[in-house]
Amino acid sequence: MEVWGLTDIGNVREQNQDYYLTLPLENAMAAVLCDGMGGAKAGNIASKLAAEVFLEEIRRAYREHMEPDMVMFMLDTAVGLANTAVYENSLLSEEMYGMGTTLVGVLLYDRTLYTVNVGDSRAYLLNRREVRQITIDHSLVELMVRRGELTREEAKTFPGKNVITRAVGTERSVRADIFKQPLYTGDNILLCSDGLSNLLADQELLFEVAHGARKRDCCRRLVEIAKSRGAPDNVTVLLISL
Repeated sequence: MEVWGLTDIGNVREQNQDYYLTLPLENAMAAVLCDGMGGAKAGNIASKLAAEVFLEEIRRAYREHMEPDMVMFMLDTAVGLANTAVYENSLLSEEMYGMGTTLVGVLLYDRTLYTVNVGDSRAYLLNRREVRQITIDHSLVELMVRRGELTREEAKTFPGKNVITRAVGTERSVRADIFKQPLYTGDNILLCSDGLSNLLADQELLFEVAHGARKRDCCRRLVEIAKSRGAPDNVTVLLISL
């Protein structure tokens, strides 16, 4: 297993509010990527705090030979603790009031990928056969698409496409989605903020990750493509290759 990551401020923003961390474990790997809410106060603090608390709980609770239900409970608990930490810190000062962040986290364990998410930062599974978005965005446009009010193509240019319906730290509690699927040799897991996913189509991700040049250069290539297309937001990408 190999892991690479890169975060970039982009071409427009004055501050990078994205943050990612990885955590090697005994016979496992955990990673998390957070995107501080755009325009919200202290979004950079929220993303860093959420990522650190999330992985610290996994470090504390992880044991080898955990049953799947316990792994998913651990991930859900880690998100809850991250939410509490961000929410309580947001009440400490006016400068931090209202801060929040997206969160997408993974645990690769026992040839299985466990994914948890809140907000619209994404996880993808890619190999030479397919690209599949694992997570479902908690966003206004995703809700409208599922209701049949927008097509996928219309959603790409919809004015409210950056409005999220769930975030870590903006309320006392938050509900996370958790996904589980098997992993095989040759699979790649890509985590990214919407600064990347808003600018690259799924098939472009597939080409760069599964069919491109050296894996160690992939994150840089993806960020460069986003920046060549304007990069109005921070751009962060994390790649895990089996």
